[in-house]
Amino acid sequence: MIAFVSGPVAAVAPDTAVIEVGGIGMALQCAPATLAGLRVGQQARLATSLVVREDSLTLYGFADDDERQVFELLQTASGVGPRLAQAMLAVHSPDALRLAVSTGDEKALTAVPGIGKKGAQRLLLELKDRLGEPLGSAVPGARSAAAPGWSDQLHTALVGLGYATREADEAVAAVTPQAEEAVAAGGKPQVAQLLRAALQTLNRTR
Repeated sequence: MIAFVSGPVAAVAPDTAVIEVGGIGMALQCAPATLAGLRVGQQARLATSLVVREDSLTLYGFADDDERQVFELLQTASGVGPRLAQAMLAVHSPDALRLAVSTGDEKALTAVPGIGKKGAQRLLLELKDRLGEPLGSAVPGARSAAAPGWSDQLHTALVGLGYATREADEAVAAVTPQAEEAVAAGGKPQVAQLLRAALQTLNRTR
């Protein structure tokens, strides 16, 4: 198992980072918050989890070991694959997930795209004795409170992809209505989706 990778950031894409390790570019699937903290050319160390399938080997990257451990524990629940586990960690920090499960907070889980009411109820039952108690103080949705807002994350990701600050500003402004619609509907702006939309607007203007 590859526990972590460390090296200069070679590239950053909407859902992937490439870390150069010993002259080899390792592609890692990462959540938006993790990608937002990376800069091309700068050193990075990401905890990793290797998911093996018959037709693929996929390496997932995380900000720290705790996040990686929770990612793997989430997949012990029926119906939770690596993509859904990563989506859960994109919305909630590890401790916020522990608190949501320990307190039976169904609403916190349904805030994750792809999890409905029945799915949340099932996950609460299956994960109750697996995630354990929160390690520190946390509230559901703590990731969005502690991490930069969606616009800051999006702007940082665009600059990290090589766009000028002015281009990033314009792209953020272009997708702001989409983010506001999500908030008005009671949801949270999904940075990964907004990044794809922003890249489309940038491609059209070039």
